[in-house]
Formats: sequence, C-alpha cells, structure tokens
Amino acid sequence: MIGDLTHHRVTMNDVAQPAVLRDATPDDVDTIARFIRELAAAEDFPGAVTSTASDVHEVLFGPEAFARAVVVELDGVPVGFALHHATFSTITGRRGVHLEDLYIVEQHRGRGLGELVMRELAARARRHGGRLDWWVLRTNEAGLRFYRRLGAREAEEITVCHLG
Repeated sequence: MIGDLTHHRVTMNDVAQPAVLRDATPDDVDTIARFIRELAAAEDFPGAVTSTASDVHEVLFGPEAFARAVVVELDGVPVGFALHHATFSTITGRRGVHLEDLYIVEQHRGRGLGELVMRELAARARRHGGRLDWWVLRTNEAGLRFYRRLGAREAEEITVCHLG
C-alpha cells in the first residue's frame, strides 16, 4: 500500500489548535461512515447512500482491504477524512493514489485542513513516481473551486464510464 502516516501534526495560522492528520483505525469506522453520509448530503449526491459502517470496515480493514483512510482531528476530535486507494498507470509504470472522498465538517472548512489532506495524498503518490487523481461531481461547485485554487487540472481527455 502507499506510504504510512502515523500522526502528522501541523500548526496552521487559521486553526487555534494543531491539526492532526493520521491513518484511520478500526475505531474510526462509524465516524467515517457518518462523514460519508454527510458528504453525500452536502454535495446533493443524486442517489441513496447504501454504504454501511460494515462496508467501510471491510474495504479498510477486512481480509481483502484495498483502501485506506486518513482522519483529520482538531483537539482530538475527528473533523474530516479522506478515503483513498492505490492506482497503477500502465503508461508510466508507476503507482499513484485515487482520492475517493474528501470531507471536512462544514464549520472547519476554509482553515487549510482540506489542503493539508491533499498535500499528504499527493506526497504519497509522488513517493512512487505517480500522481493523485480524483473525480468531482459537476454540481460540487465549492469543491471544484477548492481544487482549482490548489492548481488542479481537469482531465478533459478522459470520460468516466460505469458498468453495473
């Protein structure tokens, strides 16, 4: 799996207390499942969230786990998360990181926490010579503005397709 993060303490000007970015543990599963539902509501996701805490546990910690998550804490309280998994490019021959979800609780947005997460995940991808990729709902205008401020490039050469 890509990189290990135990605790990464960062002091940011806009945050009164230091933010802690750490790898998720099984104790975080219920919180992550709640954050997933909150994220879908915040994005006006067009459909029902059917993912459960059990599903989150299985993908992160089950016998065939293939994803990881980081948790953002302020003063020991989780205020956000990012779920990600490894990718591989046959063109470059390098591993990368796909960000599945990034969520910061609304009252803590605008303080640099999302950028902290994005920088960490990009660093994980770069350690393997790869890149950080993610999808954004076209209706998620706040998210698109945030990613553009970070310098993200929208991949016009790719169309996302689904089966099933």
